[in-house]
Amino acid sequence: MSTAALWTVTSCGTLSSEEPNSSYPAPARYESQTLDFAPCDQTAAGIDDDRVECATLEVPLDYASPDGTAIELGISRIRATGTDRVGSVVVNPGGPGAPSVGFVTAVADSWADGPARQQFDIVSMDPRGVGTSRPAIDCYTDQERDDDAIVSGIPAGALAWTADSARSVLEQCARRSGGMDVLGQMGTENAARDLDVLRAVLGDEQLTFLGASYGTRLGTIYAQQFPSRVRAMVLDGAVDPRKNVLERQTQLFAGVQRSFDELSRYCVDRGNCPLGSDPAGTVDALQSLLRPLLDTPAPTAGGRRLTYFAAIEAVTLGLYSSQAWDSVITGLAELRAGRADVMLALRDVAAQRGPDGTYTNSSEATLAINCLDEIRPTPEQTTAVVAEVNSLAPYMDPGFDVDTHYGCEGWPDEQVLDYPYGDNLTGLPETLVVSVTGDGLTPHEGGVALSEMLGARLLTVDGEQHGATIAANACINEIVEHYLVNLNIPDNQLRCVL
Repeated sequence: MSTAALWTVTSCGTLSSEEPNSSYPAPARYESQTLDFAPCDQTAAGIDDDRVECATLEVPLDYASPDGTAIELGISRIRATGTDRVGSVVVNPGGPGAPSVGFVTAVADSWADGPARQQFDIVSMDPRGVGTSRPAIDCYTDQERDDDAIVSGIPAGALAWTADSARSVLEQCARRSGGMDVLGQMGTENAARDLDVLRAVLGDEQLTFLGASYGTRLGTIYAQQFPSRVRAMVLDGAVDPRKNVLERQTQLFAGVQRSFDELSRYCVDRGNCPLGSDPAGTVDALQSLLRPLLDTPAPTAGGRRLTYFAAIEAVTLGLYSSQAWDSVITGLAELRAGRADVMLALRDVAAQRGPDGTYTNSSEATLAINCLDEIRPTPEQTTAVVAEVNSLAPYMDPGFDVDTHYGCEGWPDEQVLDYPYGDNLTGLPETLVVSVTGDGLTPHEGGVALSEMLGARLLTVDGEQHGATIAANACINEIVEHYLVNLNIPDNQLRCVL
């Protein structure tokens, strides 16, 4: 939905001949560059925080042709507050298309003046094609996004791909992003190689990494390519490494429906719920509000209209965290009264639409990166999984069969990941997986699976939200920060409560 030792490290950070998992070592000229940190361009980076500095990192577009075209990645940093600095911790918020440079602020705020904040520079990188990195993935105009352009290979909310529309979007993505040669190099395997260039340029012999959501895939692929170069790794809200795109959709939306059911129970218990007074009837009540939007989108004061798909986006946004439930309930109550301003505002947050009508490229970059990483289902497989998803998550079921192609048909396939990924790793130090029991977007079972696959320790967090490491929770911070600083995890069972 649009809702992570066989190798040795040389002194200059390049790969030795004993490193079989790395097919494409980066040239020394990239790893010897200097990051010229300066105040961030607030307009471009979306950062309004004087603690943050920004810089640009160059990496090869194609690691198989390292002397060819170079691309630029946006980098941000908040310096350590203490004098006993350990190094840098590189952080990624997920996506995969989410702008990352602003995430340093969230991490720094969560850690306050704790030991990790004192001893690490907090660094983030907009992955290739994302945010401030150039070239940027660009598939749609702002008007096309307003008109419900599909931003997922497997569509949702009554939308469908055709063979023609999938081919047309691929061609438009390539044209608007710099060409098919550029588009085809935007997958996670290359992003992990970029991460290693950043590690070397930062002067760290090994990588200290915190990745959330898709960031757990990025971290795992890094660990798969460079296991001996991992110092410490925290993976929060795991994308299940065992499951391909079809299997993950059913896991994902079963979890999302569970989160909707929790929202519904909260709504009923709160009273005056726009979905009625019986939790068992809330899905039907929701669809009685939303399905009329298929034919007649709801008006807003600004003249725009709320479609069925936009309403599904708005509701799904509220399933990321219980803190958003009241906003969704308010929006549904307003929609029942015939207006859609709150729901459309929630949808705009989900879609990253600014007040001026412009969109970030987050959803389009997510589409492109996933298209490059994933297997390619047939139209029959895609149609079947959409039907299964609508059955598992009836809150988003439009009430009719959706016949669809897979949106990633025809995309370059050189970087398609093998599933499962991250298994049978040797030389990886002890890592920490954090998983929330009520995470609908990346269900808890995926965190359990990733911890078992990596031989990692699992921190189980009781709560209702997507991810937990920036929750400013004292229990979580104590475990995570102690691990990052001291490379030690308590022997007792790890459990916290949000």
